Amino acid sequence: MARPFQRTRAGRAVVVIVVLAALGLTLAIPMREWLAQRAEIAALSEEVGAAQERVEALEREAADWEDPAYVVAQARSRLHFVFPGEIGYVVLGDDDRPIDPVAEDSDPSVAWYSRLWASTREADAAP
Repeated sequence: MARPFQRTRAGRAVVVIVVLAALGLTLAIPMREWLAQRAEIAALSEEVGAAQERVEALEREAADWEDPAYVVAQARSRLHFVFPGEIGYVVLGDDDRPIDPVAEDSDPSVAWYSRLWASTREADAAP
């Protein structure tokens, strides 16, 4: 009598395992799709946030252009406009191109007077 009981128990275990495997396979594909969609939604939300920040920056820039003083400052710096009676100067580099007044290699942690003294010594040493 022990044998038929063991076969029935083993058969039930096999059936339970097969049912659980089928259930797992049935749920795996929708779960994978759901996770992929959640990742895509997160990426698109981040993209929307970046686009909104860009729109806000452009709105601030457009508001700046409404100020006449800002327009004058931009015309003077970008286009080298001068008011009547003023004399405009453009400093040219070795390649006959205008030198940017704000040097990219200037270290903001160095005091302005140290940079002034260094540029004076550099100009004095030039041939």
